[in-house]
Amino acid sequence: MEIVAKPLRSAYAAGRIWSKVQHADTVDVAVVGFTGTTRHPKALAVRLPDGRVALSHRLTTALASVVGPRLVPQSGRAFTKAGDSYTPATGDVVVEVVAGTTRHAVVTVVRLR
Repeated sequence: MEIVAKPLRSAYAAGRIWSKVQHADTVDVAVVGFTGTTRHPKALAVRLPDGRVALSHRLTTALASVVGPRLVPQSGRAFTKAGDSYTPATGDVVVEVVAGTTRHAVVTVVRLR
């Protein structure tokens, strides 16, 4: 049985099995902040290649334990364009993320670089 992605403008044909293809890019991005504490960061605020700042999905315990000690918090609060609040951070922390290219991009941290 052949599984094929349906062309965008095609109709669904009876008897065919279509597979959804979701597009996502893996990129290295700079960390500009975080939610939670430096000891237990919950999510990272990252600057995407298009210049937007977005919050990542919740970090795994393993990633949080590696990234947390490298975060240098700054005073005050910052906000993403979507209005999400985070603590700004400085330093040269770079992470690899999988960022969906849809309108509501989902950012998942893969590893520390």
